[in-house]
Amino acid sequence: MNSKVALTVIQGVILYPALLWKSYQLMRAPKDVARWMVTACLACFAASYPFGLLAGKVDQPDPGPIVPLLFQHVFLCGLVYTLACFFLFSALPAARARRRAWLEAVPLGAAILVMAVVTVLMPDVPPARYPLAGMSIFYLTADLYLTYGIASACFFARRYARGASPRLARGLTVASFGFAIGAVGGATLIAVVLVHWAGAIIPWLLVQATVFLVFPSAILLVIGLSYPGVATRAAAARVWWQHLRMYHRLGPLWTRLHEAFPEDALSRKPLNPWRDALSLRGVHRRYYRRAVECRDGLVRISPYLAHLGQDGSLADQLTEALRAHARGEPVPEEGMPVALPEGNSLDDDVRELVTLSESMRTAAA
Repeated sequence: MNSKVALTVIQGVILYPALLWKSYQLMRAPKDVARWMVTACLACFAASYPFGLLAGKVDQPDPGPIVPLLFQHVFLCGLVYTLACFFLFSALPAARARRRAWLEAVPLGAAILVMAVVTVLMPDVPPARYPLAGMSIFYLTADLYLTYGIASACFFARRYARGASPRLARGLTVASFGFAIGAVGGATLIAVVLVHWAGAIIPWLLVQATVFLVFPSAILLVIGLSYPGVATRAAAARVWWQHLRMYHRLGPLWTRLHEAFPEDALSRKPLNPWRDALSLRGVHRRYYRRAVECRDGLVRISPYLAHLGQDGSLADQLTEALRAHARGEPVPEEGMPVALPEGNSLDDDVRELVTLSESMRTAAA
């Protein structure tokens, strides 16, 4: 597998999952214009990918079949245009962004028109016999627009990243590197086409530069545009995992308190132990519910704890208090604070409850 094929495969492996992810995000916020644009950008990229494969293993300015080449470059131009619109609608007021988007559509339409005319006028001959002038005009039109659009996107990305949130700023910074590399790669493609049209020998180093600039720039683009959403989801996954662990670590304390005060349960459905142990759904809701039920149970049992005094560990005192409650002893008049956290947040409270719960687990063992 040569380097170009390997980069093409990597490009596809990164591209299509990123498109699915952005499509999922778009369904959750269908009125977000900027998200529409970035999703359209990835969709254009994904649409151009199979047409590039249909065109075969070609390097500019050596052509493949003209029709797949036309569709490939139309979608690539659409990619660049939607990128520009993404930054416009993200950074400017809606009315001004729409005006700029219409202005940016003028060079896009001109480039597509020129490529379409060249395609219609191309004789029905094998690609190797296509007229040199026609193919040079085709590639120059596409490369000039793509280079212009990518350079503009690089400028917009660097400017917009300065005032963006940290995650978005990091993603835009990665994307801007991709844009910068892509603009240099576009300039080398223009040079290759001009040298070939002039009848000169194309330097081997120039051809290799186009491969190692254009393809990595596309990969960096996909990574940069996908990074903010992926990073946000990864942070949410960490919170989900932490809540799941804390939920189960509260189990020993919650079980003892629930046996003593079943009427305090926030859910009236009986708890299935197997389903509770294996279920991965509703983790945040179950976490908050269990924390509240544990705290309510400690408030209910606190008068018994106050009556016992301070001898022994809190886990031992709580065990004895629960036994006194189970024996039906009269409830003392005053309670006491139990397992108070140092901070004021729910997570601080849960950490204190988990410490007590694990102490009870150890004492029972």
